[in-house]
Amino acid sequence: MSLASQNPSFEHYQRVIIPNKSGEKLVGILHESSGTTTNDIVILCHGFRCSKDINLILNLAAALEKEQISSFRFDFSGNGESEGSFEYGNHWKEVDDLHAVAQHFRESNRVIRAIVGHSKGGDVVLLYASKYHELKTVVNLSGRYDLKAGIEERLGKDYLERIRKDGFFDVKRSSGKLDYRVTEESLMDRLGTNMHEACLQIDKDCRSLQFMVLLTKLSRFKMHMSLLRSYQITSYISLKS
Repeated sequence: MSLASQNPSFEHYQRVIIPNKSGEKLVGILHESSGTTTNDIVILCHGFRCSKDINLILNLAAALEKEQISSFRFDFSGNGESEGSFEYGNHWKEVDDLHAVAQHFRESNRVIRAIVGHSKGGDVVLLYASKYHELKTVVNLSGRYDLKAGIEERLGKDYLERIRKDGFFDVKRSSGKLDYRVTEESLMDRLGTNMHEACLQIDKDCRSLQFMVLLTKLSRFKMHMSLLRSYQITSYISLKS
C-alpha cells in the first residue's frame, strides 16, 4: 500500500535510508513541511514489535505537518523495513539507531527540536537523553518504567528457568506460528536496563513531556508514577483507556 493511500493528508515526503553503527540500513520517511522556512525537525520512534507505519506514528506525523513542523519516522533495526534481526531487549542498540538518525540530520544542518517515542520507543528516547545531552525536549508516550514488569505475562512464570536451559525462548501466536524468538542475551539486556538510574542522568534543562495511558491495573499506574518521580517533569497528561 502506498503512503498516499494510507494517509492522503501527506503532501511532501521522502524515503530516507540511514546506516547505523553496525552498517545496517535504517529506513525512514521524511515529512517536509511546505509552510515553514526553518530547519527544525521532530524525530518519531515506534514501540515494541511495531514500525514507522503504525497509525499512532502516522497520526503524529500528520498532526506535525498540519502545524507546519517537519518530522522523520523510521524503523529501528530488526523492525519494519530496516535491516537487522529483531531482538526482545536491545534498548541500547535502539538508542544507537536513534543516535545515527540524529547525527544524519545534524550533518544535514537540521535542528532537532524534539524526539518522540511510544511505548518501548518512549524508553528509548529517555535513555537517549540520559546518554546524549544535546536535546532540550523529549516526549515519552507510555514508556515502561520497570522493564522487569510485563515479561511474565508474555513468556510465562518459568521464563528464566527455560531460557537458561535452552538459551532462547520462542513466542508463538495463538495459531501456533512463531512470532519472535527471545534469546538469553536479549532478555538479560532488558532486565539489566534501569530506567530509574537512566532518568536521573537526564539534564535538568531537558524538558520532558510524559503521556501515560493509565490502564485498569493499579500496578501499571504505580509503575508510571515511579517514572514521573525519577526526574523533573515538565508536563504530565494521563489518558485513561
